Amino acid sequence: MSGAREQPELVAKEQRAEEQRGEGQRGEGQRAEEQRGVGLQDAFGRLYTPHRMAYIQGEGKGEGCPFCAVPGMTDSDGLIVSRGEHCFVVLNLYPYNSGHLMLVPYRHVSGYDELTAQETVELGTLTQHALRTLRHASGAQGFNVGMNLGGVAGAGIAAHLHQHVVPRWGGDTNFMPVVGQTKVLPQLLPQTRDLLARAWSEI
Repeated sequence: MSGAREQPELVAKEQRAEEQRGEGQRGEGQRAEEQRGVGLQDAFGRLYTPHRMAYIQGEGKGEGCPFCAVPGMTDSDGLIVSRGEHCFVVLNLYPYNSGHLMLVPYRHVSGYDELTAQETVELGTLTQHALRTLRHASGAQGFNVGMNLGGVAGAGIAAHLHQHVVPRWGGDTNFMPVVGQTKVLPQLLPQTRDLLARAWSEI
């Protein structure tokens, strides 16, 4: 009888050892659901988006113009993809899609009609290069390109002109943004900047 009791105990002990070995192999890369803690598993998956906390807490919305401040940063810190003579290209800190670029004149002007001829030409040239770069780097199938001029037109930073270039793919609008008001991004912003900066120089 004692041998019969010992056999299940031995099996259970081996199973626990196997679980511990598996946990050691997973290490820091384990999924959040596998983390030890309190709670009961249900039918729902969890999508953790810690980068959105910056938006919730209002980071980057202090005094001053962020478009005027960014050129003084390093490319990595400012998420700058390319710098021209009159304009620069920067990733949107709160992108609609991964690779959402903004093309911005260095001068602090609010109206498209306030740009000089040189600024207007370079803005157009950079826009064309941005389209080629996004196709090359991410296989973008389409784009939304445009400006919101004035707060009533939807401009988040109306005082400093900027043009959006948003890459699009089939199926990129699904229940998450429509119902959950949340965009799911497959890559962190610094990684996207590095990818696009390399592709920019290759085109």
